[in-house]
Amino acid sequence: MIKNFIERVGAMNVIMLLVVLSIIIVSEYMFLSGNKLDAIFIAFWAPTILGFMNYFKHKK
Repeated sequence: MIKNFIERVGAMNVIMLLVVLSIIIVSEYMFLSGNKLDAIFIAFWAPTILGFMNYFKHKK
């Protein structure tokens, strides 16, 4: 199942999605621990990375 997903999506895209997921988790942890402004700043990285992934995918 996972191997099929990696073959369909591509290994680099799976890695980038895992990076985005880890950014979201770190941001949530920071927000809940009291560093709200830092968490909001880090939370903006996830959609930015996804936007760049989308841009470079359709640039071809």
